[in-house]
Amino acid sequence: MPVNILFIGDIVGAPGRQAVSRELHRLIDRYRIDLVIANGENAAGGFGITEEKARELFSLGIDVLTSGNHVWDKKESYSYIRREERLVRPANYPPETIGRGSTIVRTAGGISIGILNLEGRVFMNSLDCPFRTADREIVRLKEQANIVFVDFHAEATSEKVALGWYLDGKVSAVIGTHTHVQTADERILPGGTAYMTDAGMTGSFDSVIGVKKELAVERFTTQMPVRFEVAKKDIRLNGAVLGIDEMSGSALSVERISLTCS
Repeated sequence: MPVNILFIGDIVGAPGRQAVSRELHRLIDRYRIDLVIANGENAAGGFGITEEKARELFSLGIDVLTSGNHVWDKKESYSYIRREERLVRPANYPPETIGRGSTIVRTAGGISIGILNLEGRVFMNSLDCPFRTADREIVRLKEQANIVFVDFHAEATSEKVALGWYLDGKVSAVIGTHTHVQTADERILPGGTAYMTDAGMTGSFDSVIGVKKELAVERFTTQMPVRFEVAKKDIRLNGAVLGIDEMSGSALSVERISLTCS
């Protein structure tokens, strides 16, 4: 039997957490999920994450939370980021940055799985090279796990596709996050790595990537500062289900998930 991993795309605010609460256990049962990973960097009010919201998501059945550039938006979470091994931030931040860029977890069946978080540099922060960081981290993770999952939090499609090809055969999966728009390009690359440019968003789709649409439109049309608020209608859960061979770490299947929750 393959090791089945559910990855949930960027959880945005209370609507995103509600979607997880409503759908997660049904997905676990339907796909016989062994491990649940979710990007939670927008789980608290649409920007950042807090200890309270992370604990809520863990209590719902999520095993590991990945993140990205918004993980720093709530300063009160910094002490939690330092100590919580199930919450990872991109590994290509400077060595002095708090937290960890990867982690290893064990499924209920005793299978070790490495999770690596990376952040892109095109149209984003000037961080260390995600390609070279991946090389370094994968060597370390492979000492303890045959299966390695990568969340690449990046803006540019080209950078995501390039990393997928670069890591083909080196990791089990490269799944993109950050844009909140799910792509339909899921596939298994020739070397056995499952790839998808963006897993999408878990939250309100009556919105502009999770924000009330009228506020986003006002920002674009006036070019004036606007305080964004999380939208609440048309809640959906986006993500992907992956089947991975336990011994080789190669992907056997990848399925795009998009569920309407309200």
